[in-house]
Formats: sequence, structure tokens, C-alpha cells
Amino acid sequence: MVTAIARPAGRRTLRVATAALAVLGLFLWWLLSPGGAPSRGGEVTLATGVPTGVYARYGELLRQDLAHDMPELDLRLKRSEGSIDNLRQLASGSAGFTIATADAVAAYQAHGEKGADALRACARLYDDYLQLVVPKTSRLRSAKELGGLRVGVGADGSGVQLITRRLVKAAGLDFDKDIVPVRVGIDRMPELLRKGKLDAFFWSGGLPTAAVQHLEERFPVRLVQLGDLLGALHRQGPPNRYYRSAVMPADAYPQAQDGQAVKTIAVANLLVTTDREDAARTEGITRTVINSRDAIGRQVHAAQKVDLRTAVFTDPLPLHEGARRYYVSEKP
Repeated sequence: MVTAIARPAGRRTLRVATAALAVLGLFLWWLLSPGGAPSRGGEVTLATGVPTGVYARYGELLRQDLAHDMPELDLRLKRSEGSIDNLRQLASGSAGFTIATADAVAAYQAHGEKGADALRACARLYDDYLQLVVPKTSRLRSAKELGGLRVGVGADGSGVQLITRRLVKAAGLDFDKDIVPVRVGIDRMPELLRKGKLDAFFWSGGLPTAAVQHLEERFPVRLVQLGDLLGALHRQGPPNRYYRSAVMPADAYPQAQDGQAVKTIAVANLLVTTDREDAARTEGITRTVINSRDAIGRQVHAAQKVDLRTAVFTDPLPLHEGARRYYVSEKP
């Protein structure tokens, strides 16, 4: 009979301990590595826009809903000059999420701006409608007639100024030579128009925008159609393919429109983050964005257009992994 030789107990214990340490090491590496452990909480900043714009109001209401859905998350709101400024804040790390128009994202990518390759989308939100506002007594009927006039064009770094430059070019005018560009945002343009310091101003925002609503209640204004510029806008090149024909319904600004629909141009807004953002947190925020549509939409009418079926169409950006997880989980 062959007697089995027993291995020393100390050696078995050492091997078990070594294996346990290896497993623990792998767990800690996964826990501390980017995208490892779920991290729905913490502090994160959402760059919005000027105080009287739709971005700012949407951000305030979204923060309220996130406080209910993700109480462990501390969402801070940060004002900005608009889409281009928002994307730069993402790239610099001063914001973790933001809202930007698809055309602004495409321009940011085309110019090779810092951090462009790291941008990721969470959702397509609602459309911005391009608006050209003039005093009701103005004879202006087309942007082609803006020559020589003082025109509010949006602040530097704003998506409004980006599209205004393209619209002015589509109208056959030179931005720097044929108009007098006044580089201020929607927080100042209405008052300047009311005081006679502007002849017209451009705005790109959801319908209705509170600043334009408040203006029409205090001062007679009119909206000028922009639909005749779409063809020339598209001919400027592929980056302008994000613009589409649209109609502002008659009740968007009842007093300014005199019960008439106005032909214009629209562009989609995207909720944007970067590939550095935690997947679990991004999934949770995306879920709240979709689920809060009705609640936010009661106060920001543009948000009523947020829809699960269209939210995944975030061209020119790929979806963030966390957002993709959410949409996959919602499939029937």
C-alpha cells in the first residue's frame, strides 16, 4: 500500500492567501479604474447658458428632478455664453455635462478644437428655432434686407453667433462689412431693441423663449421669416446639413405673429458629456432626462419634444456608454 504524502498545511495556507490577495488586487484595480465601480453620486457641473435662455431654465428644472431620482448626486449649474462656450467648458473639465446644438458640435469637431474627440452624447433633446426679431413697424421682410442695420448677433462663443454668421452669408451679406453686428446675448438684445439701439436681433432657441415672450408683452415686435435661406445655407457645405426647414406655430408668440405661422429653420439640441464621465452616473442622468419630459415640459414647452424614440439620434456624436446602457435597458 502506497501512503500519500501530506503537504504541509502552511504551504496550502500560503497559496490560498496569495490567491486571495490577487483577487483583492484585481477588485481594487477595477474599483479605482475609470468606469469600474458604479458611481452615481458626487458633484458634477452642467453648463447651461444665459439666464433668460431656454438652456438655463431647462437646467434648473432638470436639477430638481435629479435631486429626486439621484439624491446622491450634487448637480451644479454654470452659466455660459452658449453652445461653443459650453463645449469648451467640457473640454477644460470645468463642466461634466452640457447642452449644445448639433451644428455647434459639428463646427467644434471640424475646427479640431481641444477635446473634440472625447465628446459623447447622452440624448437628442429638443429643436432650436431660428428667430429674427424686429420692431413691428420695421419694413424688414427678409434677412436679405439687413444691410446697414444694427443687428444683435449673439455673444462671442455662442451658437447663436455661429448660425447668425451663416445666415447672413446665406442672405448674400458680409457679416463684418454689410451689417453692424452687436455681439450680445438674449439677456440684453430685447432691451436694446426696445430702446431703439438695435434694428433687429437673431436668436436660436426652443419655443417659446421667455425673453422673447416678455419682449412682445412690453413692446410691439414681429418675427421675420427665414425659410428662404435654407437652400443657400445648405450650399455652404456639409457642416450645415444639420439645419432643416421648420415652421413656428402661430401660438409660439401670439402677439408678435398676429396669429400667423412663420417659416424658419431648426437645429437639434444634444445633451453632451465626454468619454471621461462615469458610465453609471451618465446612465442615471440620461434616464431622468427622458423620464422628466412631461414634468419639465409643463414649464419649458420645448422639452415636450424630448422622446425616447428619437433621443438616440445624436449625430454627429456617438452615444456615451452609460447612455447606451440606458437605451438598451428600455428596449421591449
